[in-house]
Amino acid sequence: MLKHLTAIGILGVTWLALYAYFPMHDGRPPSDSALAPLADKYGPQRHSEHGEEWIVRDHFNDKRDGFFVDVGAHHYQIASNTYFLEKELGWSGIAIEPQTQFQADYATHRPRTKFRPFFVSDVSHARAKLYLDPNNPLIASGEKGFTSALGSGTLQETEVPTITLTDLLDAEGVTRIDFLSMDIELWEPKALAGFDVDRFKPSLVCVESHPEVRQQILDYFAAHNYVVVGKYLQMDQHNLYFQPRGAGV
Repeated sequence: MLKHLTAIGILGVTWLALYAYFPMHDGRPPSDSALAPLADKYGPQRHSEHGEEWIVRDHFNDKRDGFFVDVGAHHYQIASNTYFLEKELGWSGIAIEPQTQFQADYATHRPRTKFRPFFVSDVSHARAKLYLDPNNPLIASGEKGFTSALGSGTLQETEVPTITLTDLLDAEGVTRIDFLSMDIELWEPKALAGFDVDRFKPSLVCVESHPEVRQQILDYFAAHNYVVVGKYLQMDQHNLYFQPRGAGV
């Protein structure tokens, strides 16, 4: 999921256009063919950008009243991996997103979710540069080259406050996580470096894994006794799913 900060007027028009595709997306493009069994069981509609929503529901068997942490949460509903969990299954959680224009909608539409306006990184109490494409509502990254490569050629730069995931969770009094979603455009290794996964031990992690950082992500979880959930590899080629070793399928 790629992100963006823009002027209010442009933002409204853009999200109306995106809403036609993303929320409750109906039908499956060819790349989702491996998701057919989950689509038949949980679909055909979904809020997530790809099949994340169905995979999470499958893993937890539609468990109710869980707790999630959504790093790079973006819009409260569009392309959200956690909207269904809260609205339909009664989950609560924390949405972490440095773009503060999304905060009000979380307060209005996601009352069980705490919105925290930070850029998750390997250090707290610093400032990080976020690079955005004002012409594309889905592109934003802490890596300038990433935004430049995928964007329209126009670059917008802003500074945002950083925090480590461990510091944020400690400040919020979190002791357990059922589901961790992380989608921050090449910044995942830095965010993971500031996360004590051994202490919080999420039951399932969904982390976007671009080729540039994929091996670093795999190495991190292997070092912390997590394994890839193999049955989801063909279902979602954009993300990797991890669970603690020995947790079963």
